[in-house]
Amino acid sequence: MKYIALFRGINVGGNRKVEMKKLKLLFESLKFTEVSTYINSGNIIFESDKEAKTVLSKILTVLEKNFDFEIPTLVKTEKEMKKIADAIPSEWQNDPNQRTDVAYLFPDIDSKKTIEQLPFQKDFVDIRYVKGAIFWNIQKENVNKSQLAKLISHKLYKSMTIRNVNTARFLAGEGK
Repeated sequence: MKYIALFRGINVGGNRKVEMKKLKLLFESLKFTEVSTYINSGNIIFESDKEAKTVLSKILTVLEKNFDFEIPTLVKTEKEMKKIADAIPSEWQNDPNQRTDVAYLFPDIDSKKTIEQLPFQKDFVDIRYVKGAIFWNIQKENVNKSQLAKLISHKLYKSMTIRNVNTARFLAGEGK
């Protein structure tokens, strides 16, 4: 089965550095196949015949042994990633006029009710939920009005990992 591992909070602002080459080697050491990385923010595409819970457990164990900091990790199947990407309206893009992001949710906040708790000014953001993720679109002229930047200091921020819509679509197999 094809899986995508999403890492939270690595290689951001020069902190918590993790070389993608090293991650790829670690995944191969776990006997995962067809291992490839996508951009430096921490996305690995791979295959395994094990179930998702077993795969995640193996990944967390090897990360703990090889890094001196915790690396929160989500493991999604390609089918789950595709379902999330397919829920995003095709006209939602990243371009000079608009911005679209996907927040993949850790299980503790994977609920439509999470939207209600986010600090956005919802008059300026179109935000939606699909199992496993929240995604939003905002006109760039409204980014400051939306208070989108407040998300970083919000308590729920540590239970999600965010990718732009182009990355989300690529990881779902739409960019290959």
